[in-house]
Amino acid sequence: MVDISLENMAVDAPIFIAGHNGMVGSALLRLLKKEGFTNLLTVSRNEVDLRDQSAVNNWFAEYRPTYVFLAAGTVGGVYANATRQAEFLYDNLMIHATVVEASRQNDVRKLLYLGSSCIYPRSSHQPIVEEALLSGPLEPTNEGYAIAKIAGIKLCQFYREQYGKNFITVMPTNLYGPNDNFDLLSSHVLPALLRKFHEAKTAGAQSVSVWGSGKARREFLHVDDLAEACLHLMRTYSSPEHVNVGTGIDISIRELATMIGSVIYPEAELAFDATKPDGMPRKVLDVSRLTELGWKANRGLREGIEETYAWFLENQETARGAQRGVSSL
Repeated sequence: MVDISLENMAVDAPIFIAGHNGMVGSALLRLLKKEGFTNLLTVSRNEVDLRDQSAVNNWFAEYRPTYVFLAAGTVGGVYANATRQAEFLYDNLMIHATVVEASRQNDVRKLLYLGSSCIYPRSSHQPIVEEALLSGPLEPTNEGYAIAKIAGIKLCQFYREQYGKNFITVMPTNLYGPNDNFDLLSSHVLPALLRKFHEAKTAGAQSVSVWGSGKARREFLHVDDLAEACLHLMRTYSSPEHVNVGTGIDISIRELATMIGSVIYPEAELAFDATKPDGMPRKVLDVSRLTELGWKANRGLREGIEETYAWFLENQETARGAQRGVSSL
């Protein structure tokens, strides 16, 4: 059994959402406002570079957050991860380290660090349990990002061990939803396919190109579900072990593309580009620990795709934007 330790979060407690402009951070901001929290702290990259320890220390000393959701980072899909490994490793190492250290120096009561399911070895037994961490070689196409995320997990664990800090870590599966990155080169598979089907529909094209063989299997979680899980864990979980956050259900990329096509443009045919990488053959998380803590995902995948497409249609100008810098997971 997992120990549950209730955290009474006062509605006026200062809460810092690092990465509030990104997909995860904006979802957390929406949820916390909905839940009645009134003292939400945010800062843009133009105001404070989270890679700069001095700047981060000064900001923390001025605003003194009680709780921190660390959702900031440099992120992207298969192509971005494979071609920008140094950037992904450096940026994320620095961002995680500065915020965690500033939280220690300024007596943050509790910090929740958001990792990624890419921390697990390529050959992990499926579904992937938390104990699979560091049990084998990583997927080469996102090794830099994964190493930074693993370092963040260990950092929080060591700060808990050495300094007695209540820092917890969660590992979300593949995410999608409002404020996702829809850039075709740097985005993840679901938003990229959503945009491709939309543009094919607009142009009256006969087919949509899908990277890889279509055989790789992935699990997808709506970002609003993740936000709800994070708030639940902030309130209930206080142990060093990281917690997987997902649905526990995976589908093939072919099935995903077919589902997105049925929502947006059923007339289009699928054209698989085998010259592009599949990434890990399969990735689905074991969410038993999260279930024991009393939380399960609420949104079905088709429902989530329909909601995300509606958001995309209303926000096309920003949704089609260029590759993101420091943003959310």
